Amino acid sequence: MRFVSFKKDGKNKIGVRTDAGLVDLSKVDKKIPTDLKGLIAQGKGAMQRAGRAARKAKPSAVVKGRVSYLTPIQKPDKIFCIGLNYKDHAAEAGLKIPTYPVVFTRFTTSFVAHGQALIRPKASKHFDYEAEMVAVIGKKARNIKKSEALDYVAGYSVANEGSIRDYQMKASQWTIGKNFDSSGSIGPDFVTADELPAGAKGLDVELRLNGNVLQVTNTREMVFDVKTLVYELARAITLMPGDIILTGTGPGVGFVRKPPIFMKQGDTCEVEIEGVGLLSNPVRNEK
Repeated sequence: MRFVSFKKDGKNKIGVRTDAGLVDLSKVDKKIPTDLKGLIAQGKGAMQRAGRAARKAKPSAVVKGRVSYLTPIQKPDKIFCIGLNYKDHAAEAGLKIPTYPVVFTRFTTSFVAHGQALIRPKASKHFDYEAEMVAVIGKKARNIKKSEALDYVAGYSVANEGSIRDYQMKASQWTIGKNFDSSGSIGPDFVTADELPAGAKGLDVELRLNGNVLQVTNTREMVFDVKTLVYELARAITLMPGDIILTGTGPGVGFVRKPPIFMKQGDTCEVEIEGVGLLSNPVRNEK
């Protein structure tokens, strides 16, 4: 199933993509939560019931006209990001391939939804792109068996983990450079795990800037796959439904190119992941 978080008529809603179009779940069953995090927390059965209800929905439940997309999970408890998780990206950055996941965090204010503008800040012109797959946690996890780690993943989405490179390099910790307001994006769809290969392995990932292909990789190239990431994070931190993991980017980022390529006013950046979706955002200067 493919769920979409969106705003229509001033209200936050969840929809399911069907052959008939995007079905507004609030018009199908008033008991279904209006936020995806809440639905995920109710378990796989609740998501399956919502999907069945959407497929049987009356034509009046299909959304008419344009919608304003929201990030799939508006208020995750935690946002984890994984650095240097593709060998070729580590190599192009002149860094060693990690033997343990490089984990850092981002805040919700650093992300916008599909179709919304990525903001190049006044403070820097070094606004880089990063195509990434997102894993979304489906149930509480702590000290789990690695063999069962994928059972705790509800589904997947697409991200552009935009980075302000000069600020990222100002200190040994990357927090500032990775958290400028509206510098990254996630969406538009949340795809349930059963729609994809186990661990979303073997999916092609491509990033295009103004139509020019700048990043091409495949999720099988991850140093630490989704199973390993969930297992290792849960050894230290209690994972909760709706927590998200940005699983790292492949080679081809802008700051290593000669000359460097950074995003600027008027650009359009697209990230496409096989079977998951296409995330597109314009780029604007901070006012």
